[in-house]
Amino acid sequence: MKKFFSIALLAVAAMSASAQNVQLHYDFGRNFYSDEEAGRQKVTLTLEQFKADQWGSWFYFVDIDFSRKFTEGAYGEISREFNIGKKGFAAHVEYDGGLNRFGSFQQAALVGAAWNGHNADFSKTYSVQLMYKRFFKSYDNTNAYNSVQLTGVWGLNFANKKGTFSGFIDFWRGEKADGHGQLVLLTEPQLWYNATEHFSIGTEVEVSNNFIYNTYNDKKFFINPTLAVKWNF
Repeated sequence: MKKFFSIALLAVAAMSASAQNVQLHYDFGRNFYSDEEAGRQKVTLTLEQFKADQWGSWFYFVDIDFSRKFTEGAYGEISREFNIGKKGFAAHVEYDGGLNRFGSFQQAALVGAAWNGHNADFSKTYSVQLMYKRFFKSYDNTNAYNSVQLTGVWGLNFANKKGTFSGFIDFWRGEKADGHGQLVLLTEPQLWYNATEHFSIGTEVEVSNNFIYNTYNDKKFFINPTLAVKWNF
């Protein structure tokens, strides 16, 4: 379960130099795909933090997956942006990686450019990022290879800030087991009802194509919704 850079934009919208939240998601994916996703975890805890400074901003998130008996794994992303001028452009550097009880996930480093913006009252925010992506040989049967990733991020506050619609969409070049390239799609829109300044109830829907590796019936397209709560510090 990947998370958003939109928290950074929403933090700017609140005219704050930093923001942090923790989310708890109950994932229904295994109920929808009992064969293809039999091993998918149902509970994920996510910690996100954004911090701005005079040069740009930091952002990171960590997802921790739980089963009834184990902490199954953890996945994280950390990024740094350096502002370029005053038109919303920035240089973007990022690292992605994690591990579970059976080994590590394939790690990747990204570098590229971002264009960030908002409307007059910051109720609508957006970011577009184009990056070179380098996958590393992280474990047996993986190969190091070069890729390109295009990312779009959005945030929308509505109904007098009682509602928030935010999310991201990623496209990148992946590699099949035989080394041939394929287009990978991953998007995770979130919809929140902000009950108070700190507490929100909502959902996330992970939609992917060529992202989840499945050998049961070669299924490539998945829709995995969650029910979630969020606490904003």
